[in-house]
Amino acid sequence: MNHKQQPKTSNTPNISVGDYRKALNTALRILTGRDHSNSELTRKLKQRGFKPEDIEKAVSECERLDYINDERTAGVYINQMIRKGHGLNRIRHEMNKKGLKGQRIQNILSEIESDIDEAEGGERILEKNIKRFEREGDLKKRRDKIYRFLYARGFSQDTIRKLINKYESSVYSATGHK
Repeated sequence: MNHKQQPKTSNTPNISVGDYRKALNTALRILTGRDHSNSELTRKLKQRGFKPEDIEKAVSECERLDYINDERTAGVYINQMIRKGHGLNRIRHEMNKKGLKGQRIQNILSEIESDIDEAEGGERILEKNIKRFEREGDLKKRRDKIYRFLYARGFSQDTIRKLINKYESSVYSATGHK
């Protein structure tokens, strides 16, 4: 009688204990797409069913080889978010979601905060999207829409108020109304 082993029916892959090499190869494949933080890579390896000790070894090896570097990843990600027109609050929130935390990351954020002008970024993104707001005839509703838009992009309330006041004064001066 032929005794074949039945295939596993669970959703987790059949990964044996001590399968560090498979974990490392999977980590390297994950990293070919884009930079990942240490915690993102760890989470993805856990989702694939690897043992904690294999994950730890694989992630450590990736760090040793400089394939993952949270400071570099943070810098790249922050610059992407700034180019996309996000404010500092949103950047901080997204960094935390990616597991980019700690003093080194806070230092990077502090350096960038002093280098960027949030109002300038907000003005740029507002100009880019102004046509969508100008369709609203009611000025109060328009102001509310602009506020919600900029707030969702992570701009501070102070910056938003300044941008709305600047926008309204330019609208009033262009139309001759007060």
